[in-house]
Amino acid sequence: MAEKQAHLNGAYYGPSVPPAPANYRSHRRSSGCGCGCCLLKLLLKIIITLVIIIGLAVLIFWLIFRPNEVKFHVTDVSLNEFKLDSNQTLHYDLAVNITVRNPNRRIGVHYDRIEARAYYEDQRFHTQTLPSFYQGHKNTSFLNPVFKGEHLVLLGADETAEFNEESASNIYSIDVKLYLRIRFKVGSVRTGRFRPKVSCDLKVPLSAANATFSTTKCDWDF
Repeated sequence: MAEKQAHLNGAYYGPSVPPAPANYRSHRRSSGCGCGCCLLKLLLKIIITLVIIIGLAVLIFWLIFRPNEVKFHVTDVSLNEFKLDSNQTLHYDLAVNITVRNPNRRIGVHYDRIEARAYYEDQRFHTQTLPSFYQGHKNTSFLNPVFKGEHLVLLGADETAEFNEESASNIYSIDVKLYLRIRFKVGSVRTGRFRPKVSCDLKVPLSAANATFSTTKCDWDF
């Protein structure tokens, strides 16, 4: 009996509980990025490599061919009629001479489509399609659109007042725009088609006024 009592009053040591691994959570966090991070780094390296290759190709192309902008100038105009009747119908007879200069030594230009449009106060009153052609190296070509006819224009009070002022001075603000479809030729290689626009903002004197027209440079708009 005494032995049993001593056994009950003594300290009892059960089986020890193993401690949780200290690096369990940190190990899971560090291992979750492995594959995704590698793919992201590889993708970034590919993009950077492509950018460098394209940049070098553009630089080499520029150093070899030294491309220059084709230049458009309106050198002369003939305005025999430009009047607005009481029904806001515009009667016009306008001829425009445009020079096109390709200053490049190794680059030619295919003009697959040329559409000339005439505007007054941002309203188009005539469109003419010009013949397509190829322009070689160091070459000057000529375009001669003619706009003749009548067209209804809707001018507000301010635009009508401005038209009357220009009629008194016999000098009109007319815009001629060329809508192009072009390809460039480098050696035997032809590029894809581009669709730029060339804008010519003109001050056109009426021919009967015997005023002088100033050569006007046109601007590209890609």
